[in-house]
Amino acid sequence: MRIGCGILAGLLATSAASPLVERQSGNPFLGRSLFVNPKYSKSLDQTRQAFLSRGDQTNAAKVQYVQQEVGSFVWISNIYLLRDIDEAIQQARAAQSSTGKQQIVGLVLYNLPDRDCSAGQSGGELSFAQNGLNRYKNEYVNPFAQKVKAASDIQFAVVIEPDALGNMVTGTTDFCRNARVPQQDAIAYAIQQLQASNVHLYLDVANGGWLGWSANLGPTAAEVQTILQKAGSNAKIRGFSSNVSNYNPYQTNNPPSYTAGSPSADESRYATSLGNAMRERGLPTNFIIDQGRVAQNGARKEWGEWCNVSPAGFGQPFTTNTNNANVDAIVWVKPGGESDGQCGMSGAPAAGAWFDAYAQMLVQNAHADIRPGSGGGSGGGSNPSPSATSPANPGPTGGNCAPMWGQCGGQGWSGPTCCAQGTCTASGQWYSQCL
Repeated sequence: MRIGCGILAGLLATSAASPLVERQSGNPFLGRSLFVNPKYSKSLDQTRQAFLSRGDQTNAAKVQYVQQEVGSFVWISNIYLLRDIDEAIQQARAAQSSTGKQQIVGLVLYNLPDRDCSAGQSGGELSFAQNGLNRYKNEYVNPFAQKVKAASDIQFAVVIEPDALGNMVTGTTDFCRNARVPQQDAIAYAIQQLQASNVHLYLDVANGGWLGWSANLGPTAAEVQTILQKAGSNAKIRGFSSNVSNYNPYQTNNPPSYTAGSPSADESRYATSLGNAMRERGLPTNFIIDQGRVAQNGARKEWGEWCNVSPAGFGQPFTTNTNNANVDAIVWVKPGGESDGQCGMSGAPAAGAWFDAYAQMLVQNAHADIRPGSGGGSGGGSNPSPSATSPANPGPTGGNCAPMWGQCGGQGWSGPTCCAQGTCTASGQWYSQCL
């Protein structure tokens, strides 16, 4: 997943349309538990065993907490993985029966032909040049829709095509430009087919670093308007997803210098700034924000760093206490531990492959709510704490020393300068890390 820095102002016409309203007036996450994905929990077994093998009971317990309590989304990123919807439905029904808590299952619809046209690390199985639109409709979207509609006893939150809007608005390559209109048609078709009272649609709008600049807000809203017009007047969405597979904090009191001049220095501000642009066009203004992974202070030198950013930590787990009327919930969409691609942190495997060294880093730098016995897991959570993953708060491991992969030095650094594990290794004048 990439983050674009280019700005393409005036891309789309700004003609007004009749107001479009969300399918349901209420927040679908309220009073429900975000489904804990057993497949993701199983992936973390390796991470937990790694900590136990080193005698690190504290971090092993944090992993166990994530495995048992933290809801996350299920990615349906190709035709083969449609079977995972059936499995999630069965498991959600079992959870409802055993716990008495109503579940909401998070799904990511992610198989757009020519997807990830500007970065290529997450290219999919379908191509417009090879009958991709028909295959997307008939072999992917139709069965996806049939499965969730049939499970009327389960509520679903569906994130639609991460990164697609970002590439439509700022993509400058011929590949992206040629894909734009057929991708609009494909997304409009998905929205049409997924109209059901138990299905709550969130169209992905990249993140504040990509589309949150003032010159991009209007074109983004116009692009959304075009897609919804193509979907038809009876096709509604609940709102939008942001920060999917990215690393921006939900709220920060100390925005990094590369955000200067942007009204969207964090994802909460992005929900407000883009929400205002959507409201002007009569579009929905509701958001869910991915906080599965959050970069620590100083981890990035520019907003364009999007791949296996280090150091980072697990962010705020699921909560509907968002301190922003535009935001339905903070959620984990991207499963932390799955690689973004063969880039970023050393040793990264191909996109989607398990990267256990990275998962261990996320645990060691995790949000303060991620601990045994804490609130804020699958049941709705506590108030988000912007400083919980900052380097000055490395968590319980190692006392006053930074954890493995944490920052331990650099010009202007005021946090810990020793390492609970590893050796403090300089990677330039501004940054040292425990390796």
